[in-house]
Amino acid sequence: MKAFTYQRAATPAAAAEAFVRTPGARFIAGGTNLLDLMKLEIDSPAHLIDVNGIGFDQIEATQEGGLRIGALVRNAHLAADARVRKDYGVLSRALLSGASGQLRNRATTAGNLLQRTRCAYFYDTNQPCNKRVPGSGCSAIGGVNRQHAVIGASGACIATHPSDMAVAMRLLDASVETMRADGARRVIPIADLYRQPGETPHLETVLQPGELITSVVLPRPLGGLHIYRKVRDRASYAFALVSVAAVIQPDGTGRAAVGGVAHKPWRVEAAEALMGRGATAMAAALLAGARPTEQNAFKVTLVERTLSAVLAAAKQGGA
Repeated sequence: MKAFTYQRAATPAAAAEAFVRTPGARFIAGGTNLLDLMKLEIDSPAHLIDVNGIGFDQIEATQEGGLRIGALVRNAHLAADARVRKDYGVLSRALLSGASGQLRNRATTAGNLLQRTRCAYFYDTNQPCNKRVPGSGCSAIGGVNRQHAVIGASGACIATHPSDMAVAMRLLDASVETMRADGARRVIPIADLYRQPGETPHLETVLQPGELITSVVLPRPLGGLHIYRKVRDRASYAFALVSVAAVIQPDGTGRAAVGGVAHKPWRVEAAEALMGRGATAMAAALLAGARPTEQNAFKVTLVERTLSAVLAAAKQGGA
């Protein structure tokens, strides 16, 4: 790990000011991803700005009937919140399926959304990776890519986004509230947060340098039955090969979002209209245009089978 300086910010304005003032600065909260990147010298910030003391650590009801989740709310606290468990069960289930209890106690809401890919080539600094070193190439294309994307990828990157929480947030149509370094604020639908990899996979979100996530807002509860089904190589502490987050209403209509298949949580609203026709029709619409590799083509079938399991569970009234 390379040497760096460190400071604790007391206010959002102080954090933003420090970022603008110090080249090579990074915000740090839970650090569950950033510290790993620093140890491997994938990311070598010159200065860390600790934002744990600036607030944004509460879950509050909104006037519209939803919830505003502070960016620094820990994953464990969010999953255990009574309102989340009652009205947004799919979010609680997604959070509890990720990482370990120790990591959930430290990981934050914003950090979870912004965690970087777990592509093995991204983490191996001896291998070319466009996401790590722009223009160096993508070792996963033509390499070992069983875990990688089957849709939404590009000729420059086929990595997937690792977050379970983000899949549930996309299903729920969450919005991300931010504050820029100049104090300006904006609201970004989570559907628009992540960039397509294209030729610039190192640019992963639409956030500007120094732009700080302050909260994530959930709209009014959807009701219905909430299910999160995660398929992985081992029962715990593993990233999804495929995951499905779903909310299904008593009349059989609903929503579904998929993880483990793309650079972002994958949801196609038009495919949801086919839910009543079964998993095969729905999966075909959801993954229309998929371009799997020889090693990960099984994911296309796995999405259909996981959707089928979710729909069957819904008919039985539970996850």
